[in-house]
Order: sequence, then C-alpha cells, then structure tokens
Amino acid sequence: MASPAEAALTFSLEPNPAPASDATRAAVLANPGFGTHFTDHMVTIDWSEGTGWHDAKVSAYAPIPLDPAAAVLHYAQEIFEGLKAYKQADSSISLFRPDANAERFNQSATRLAMPTLPESLFIEAIEKLVELDKAWIPDAEGASLYLRPFMIATEAFLGVRPAKTYKFILIASPAGNYFKSGAPAVSIWVSDYTRAAPGGTGAAKCGGNYAASLVPQGEALARGHDQVVFLDAAEHKWIEELGGMNLFYVFDDGTILTPALTGTILPGITRRSLIALLREEGLTVNEGRYSLDQWREDATSGKLVETFACGTAAVVTAVGKVAGNDGEFTIGSGGPGQLTEKVKARLVAIQRGQAEDTHGWVRKIA
Repeated sequence: MASPAEAALTFSLEPNPAPASDATRAAVLANPGFGTHFTDHMVTIDWSEGTGWHDAKVSAYAPIPLDPAAAVLHYAQEIFEGLKAYKQADSSISLFRPDANAERFNQSATRLAMPTLPESLFIEAIEKLVELDKAWIPDAEGASLYLRPFMIATEAFLGVRPAKTYKFILIASPAGNYFKSGAPAVSIWVSDYTRAAPGGTGAAKCGGNYAASLVPQGEALARGHDQVVFLDAAEHKWIEELGGMNLFYVFDDGTILTPALTGTILPGITRRSLIALLREEGLTVNEGRYSLDQWREDATSGKLVETFACGTAAVVTAVGKVAGNDGEFTIGSGGPGQLTEKVKARLVAIQRGQAEDTHGWVRKIA
C-alpha cells in the first residue's frame, strides 16, 4: 500500500527542449524495427530508505548519472516490464492490462528485495509518457509503442545486501515486427543450457534471466533458428519456455496444453489472456508438464497439430519446426494453424478496439 506521501506524489514536467523533428520521427515510424529508436521523453521516480518514492518527473530522454559503485552494476538488482500502447479504431490510444504489468513488476521487486511501486504510480507514469509522446505511435498495421518500465538499485556501495536507494525509469520505443525474418512460423532450437532452477528467479522479470539466455539464443541464431527453447534444470526433460515467450500446444482432440507455472517460468500476461480467451471458446486448456520426447512423438504422429508462442513483444507466433542435437521435427504443416491464427486475431482485435472488451482489459488514455 502506498504511503500518504506517495499517494499524493505529483509528476513535474520538463519538456525536451530539442525534440526530434517531424521528418526524423516520420523516418523512424516508416520502419521502426524493434527496440532501436526511442521517444523524446522518459519518466523517473526515486526511492530512498526512510522517504519512499519521491521526485517523480517527466523529462527529456537522456543518459542517467550512475556511480561506478552502484549496486545494480555489482549485484544485479534490476527488474523490468514490457507492455504496449495501441492506436484504436477510433484513433484513441489504449493500454492492454497495465494493472497486470504493475502486479508482476511488484512480484519481481519482492523477489529481488527491491521496493514495490504503487500500482497507481506505475500506471500514471505510463499514461503521462504516452500522452506526451503519442506522436511516436506508428500507424502501420501491427505496429505499436513499446513501453519499458524498469527499476535499478542506485546506492553506491560494495556489499551483498539490498540497496537503500533505487530509481524507477520508463522509456518508450516505436515497434514494428518482433521477428526480423517475418516468417509465418518460427523455428526453434532446443538448448542444452537451462534458463532457471527451482527456487531461483525464473518467475521474476529480471535482467539476469535474460543475460543467461544470450549464449543459447546466439547458438540458435547461428544454426538458422529464430528462438531457443529451454528445458527444466532438474531433469532436462520438461519444456519450460522460449527465450522470451510462453508456449501452447494444440492437439487433434481440440484440447490445449501450456506448461504450468512452477516458479521457473515467467507468468506471461499474454499467456494469461489467451487462456481466458480459449476457454471462452469452450476449449479445454490444461496447465501441466510436457516433455521434449512427447512433443516430438506427438508432432510425428499427428496428435499435436499446432504449437504457438506468445508474449507482449511477439504477440502470438506459430512454431513450425523444432531442432536440437537429437534431430528435428515439424509441427503440422510447418506453418500457422487455424487456432493459432484465430486466437491471435481475437486478441489483437481486443487490444486495438476492433472487438468488444468484455474483460475490462483495455484502458483508454488519450
């Protein structure tokens, strides 16, 4: 719960004195890519022991001063989130389930011994930045404004304990297609590395988890694949997730399976949303364990008809081929399946205001 001082916290505004020109912005929006261009402003909020959250401001996007002894650089106290702002059919702007991002952000903070941020401040920060930089939202089909809230430990000290000062920062980046290949279905490599172990930080959205995935992801790319899939650390048998996405399996009897959240898998917001939408269709969605051997056997026999991955950045993406040191196999026809396309279309329609939002997931802000 926010303290009275935090609840009354107001944001100061320091407009960028030299924003990007219309021509520069137009050139970026014509081909935004993913995560390589940034808007004119950012949000910062500081936290210190004894004071709590304070000094909230919206200011020009710029480097941040950081002491070489800052705890984040030595002990990796860092967490982040990812969500998007969308242009709606009526030209308004909306967010998709920002309250869920705020909830997960605080769960990550708790796991990393960091202060939690009141949900109201989290959402207000996003709304203020999007409203100020809304001209950066691309018009292209499927494009959006990607939002990256994160928190770092800023106290300058060398010692293994939670820091006493932190900074919350929010930046925004116009985003196009997440996968550079643009292929209708992705190919994934089964890694010999593991992403997370029981009792670790697998369920937290922290940088260390992603740093650990860089070598295996590089191996996947070097072998001509789009993504890497991780198996469990204990038995190296059970499917967990991709480098940044959750997985779903569709069987010939109409049932669907997604790996259960066991503490080593990130609780995806897109994953949670798809489970709800699929169950609304009258489909049975089970959460449980699924082995690599069973995946191969079911794909080969035809029992498994579709596999898709999901996440905020990639939305919903079909998995067409799986390869590893023991060989490779194709799922279905190797392209997007009917259910994959259907559930993606339904989710995107809700996000973009083209279909009724019966869940209250969409939050209009401008």
